Amino acid sequence: MSAVRQSFIPARISILLLLFSGLEYSFGIYGKSRFCPSQCSCVGDLMDCSRRKLEKVPEQLPGWIVQLKLSNNNLDFIPDLGPVSENLTLISLAHNKIGELNSEQLKPFQSLETLDLSNNNISKLKSLSFPSMNLKYLYISNNRISSMEAGCFDNLSSTLQVLKLNRNKISSIPHKMFKLSQLRLQHLDLSRNRIRKVDGLTFQGLVALKSLKIQRNGISKLMDGAFWGLSSMEVLQLDYNNLTEVSKGWLYGLVMLQQLHLSQNAISRIRHDAWEFCQKLSELDLTSNQLARLDESSFVGLSLLGKLHIGNNKVSFIADGAFRGLSSLYALDLKNNEISWTIEDMNGAFSALDKLRILSLQGNRIRSITKKAFSGLDALEHLDLGNNAIMSIQENAFSQMKKLLELHLNTSSLLCDCQLKWLPQWVVDNQFQTFINASCAHPQLLKGKSIFTVNQDDFVCDDFPKPQITVQPETQSAIKGSNVSFICSAASSSDSPMTFAWKKDNEALNEAEIENYAHLRTQGGDVMEYTTILRLRAVDFSNEGKYQCVISNHFGSSYSTKAKLTVNSKLTIKAIVYLLTDTSSG
Repeated sequence: MSAVRQSFIPARISILLLLFSGLEYSFGIYGKSRFCPSQCSCVGDLMDCSRRKLEKVPEQLPGWIVQLKLSNNNLDFIPDLGPVSENLTLISLAHNKIGELNSEQLKPFQSLETLDLSNNNISKLKSLSFPSMNLKYLYISNNRISSMEAGCFDNLSSTLQVLKLNRNKISSIPHKMFKLSQLRLQHLDLSRNRIRKVDGLTFQGLVALKSLKIQRNGISKLMDGAFWGLSSMEVLQLDYNNLTEVSKGWLYGLVMLQQLHLSQNAISRIRHDAWEFCQKLSELDLTSNQLARLDESSFVGLSLLGKLHIGNNKVSFIADGAFRGLSSLYALDLKNNEISWTIEDMNGAFSALDKLRILSLQGNRIRSITKKAFSGLDALEHLDLGNNAIMSIQENAFSQMKKLLELHLNTSSLLCDCQLKWLPQWVVDNQFQTFINASCAHPQLLKGKSIFTVNQDDFVCDDFPKPQITVQPETQSAIKGSNVSFICSAASSSDSPMTFAWKKDNEALNEAEIENYAHLRTQGGDVMEYTTILRLRAVDFSNEGKYQCVISNHFGSSYSTKAKLTVNSKLTIKAIVYLLTDTSSG
């Protein structure tokens, strides 16, 4: 090797050693070398000095950086970065020990668009915390903020678009918190704070706001006009609070609202005119509340609603026409409620939902399905009846759903008699076997067998363990103040314990006076016959309505016809008699 070449090798090694000592070099997109402090890493225009346990920033910062990450260090104030400050568009100071915001410390950052101060020790936002700057994204999540002075964001009002204040200790929002002019804020996050009440006009001035997150605060009171002024709001998230009702008062002014999330509250009531001011809703989430009934007025005005979630409530009553007007609804979630009778006895409870494609009814204690239960659901594609101990399904119960792609059903309680003979072949013909796990509970010979392994000849009607109504209650008229009785009887070949209930206008009469009898009828075989009598004392006009008995045992429930009671005053009876007498004499 020549002497020249030998002297060249040590020189190259020296250059390499220089590159990796003290200062490192990176190369830009044009190949130009740029130094990067040894405590940091550099990519493009980003310098990342995170997770270095820094108590101060490196003394020499390269002038080319535009984004700087200093998260997960030990900084206790916003650092002075010298000449670099005026070019920075992003600074992340998350997970440090910063305890105070100072306007003077932020003044040099005139080009800053994103400032992340989450997970620090900031306890107060003062009126002069922020100077005038071009900030668009401000994150102050997970600090200790309990106090905010009015106007603390005024200097950011013309540029700020996203503000995150979640996971703090904020208990109230000062009046006129937000400046009334030039506000561009579009997304505000106040979730996981300690706000218990929202007063009227609290958010006045946020005319550009599109989404507001205020979950997990323990809010129990929303005053009338709580969200007034949010005329551009599209998404409002109020999950995991303590709200008890939905009313138009606190929804006033949300004319552009499209998504309203109210899951995990204590809502037991939807007022009849609740949706008057937000009729552009496309999604409503009421999951996990205390709703026990859906009235005819519960969803009036929501003609644009596409998705409705009411799962995990206590709904046991659905009024005729409760879903009328929901002409755009395509997904309805009613899982884990108590609406068995809606499927077992009502005719066409969902008939108004001619665009519905997805219906979830799992976990609703449904034991039988009538042939009219799903009438009107011509567009349905997915039906989930899982986790219901279904015992009987009438033939043609699903026949009108020509577009059905998935039918989910799992039950081991089926009465495999002649009335169920149609089901296995129908399931196979429609290729639903993948979604169905169904086996017999009766007769004893077939107990535990899958319906797909039972021979067609074994589906026979040798007995009738499910109650069969033999005497229907009768429609009648009564004079005000008189006593009235309705009588209903049923028979069953099973000795399974029987329960009796009466309903008036589809609602259970839980404290009614009821007498129940049972006797063995031996004619034509041993059959138990049961009679239930509903007694109404001193009736008045409030007793008018349609009465129905429900007789149930282990094998299912039978519903009688509905008998109408009309109450007349004595004066009315006398007038009718007089008119009849006068007419006949004339």
